[in-house]
Amino acid sequence: MAGYIFTLDSIDSLKKIAETGVYSTKFKNIPEKSWRTPHEGTFVDYLSMKSEDNVYFFHKRKIYGIGKLINIHNQCIFLNFPDADKPGTTTFDVMKDKMLLNESKEDLNKRFVCTFKGEPFLFKKGVDMDEVLSSNPNAFKMLRALWKLSFIKIDETENKALFDCILKANESRMDGKENSYPFDRKVHERIKNKYTPEYSVTSKNIVKCAVKNNNIQHEMAIEAAIVDYISRNDSNNIYGKWDYVSHQVIASPFKPIDYMDKMDVFGYRYIKGYNTISKYLIIEIKKDAANIEVVDQAMKYVDWIEQEYSHDYSMIEAFIVASCIPDEVVKKRNESALRFYTKGRNPVETLRWKNLRLVEYQYNQKENHIIFKEIAPIE
Repeated sequence: MAGYIFTLDSIDSLKKIAETGVYSTKFKNIPEKSWRTPHEGTFVDYLSMKSEDNVYFFHKRKIYGIGKLINIHNQCIFLNFPDADKPGTTTFDVMKDKMLLNESKEDLNKRFVCTFKGEPFLFKKGVDMDEVLSSNPNAFKMLRALWKLSFIKIDETENKALFDCILKANESRMDGKENSYPFDRKVHERIKNKYTPEYSVTSKNIVKCAVKNNNIQHEMAIEAAIVDYISRNDSNNIYGKWDYVSHQVIASPFKPIDYMDKMDVFGYRYIKGYNTISKYLIIEIKKDAANIEVVDQAMKYVDWIEQEYSHDYSMIEAFIVASCIPDEVVKKRNESALRFYTKGRNPVETLRWKNLRLVEYQYNQKENHIIFKEIAPIE
């Protein structure tokens, strides 16, 4: 399972969030007509959340936990009020009775809501960031980038390392209730009773707000559509089913923050019935027509995944998504997107990886969603 680390401004916020079992990012400077890229990035992170994922909280260099996302009406993410995924402001008096979180007008800035509980407990004792990183240095990649971000998503390996570190630090506090925050189900019950499909989270309005003259203006909006598309496990999903999906994954975790190189979408799937990774996924997105340089960019990420994760090219599935894939890009893919590798000993088997797929997207204004179509399938 994955994990999420949320940044908080005070211990009082931690106490309230832990007791209510609800977290919502505060949106600042909400635009009137279209979302900005940071807002869209936050939406993508919410769209990728799944029940059973762990949650943690970061404040003043300490990480607190441990929580677990839980479903209400078969989902763990909700709009705080109908049309909360559309930009623009409204008034507290008008929306108060429709809001899931409605203690004050400040809650109007809380657009998305996720639900969780302590699992096993949300401990009051936090663990210093340096202690966490030194507990398992090889496991942590994304955690090193937790800098001026509202929250980040970490993969299974990193999540397990963080879970173990916090649990070991609180081993002597497992019995006493005074060492963890209590949980009051009142807000969860409110969500359960108020829920209608109007509170469900999809990518449709996020994409619609990014469209101008029938063209999508932001790559992040396309990421939202892809993550939503994959998460729904549609039978016509050309990307396949993936158990873990994240966006903006850091491909060079030890470079200075301003120079970090990021792939757009990263994921993996398990062998059915087992907690063993079968395949890794990368998707590189271009909102306009692809150029030949994107092939080398995608292959750089393929090589990085082979070196850092799979150590086996056959475990990698890669995609380039763009509004148009010109013939020159298809030719470049056919010539350059190729890797030879070996397996076994006595005899050694030489194998060929050629699994970079090309996908064109089109916005369907009538249906208000993105259509994906693979072109030039690999022979």
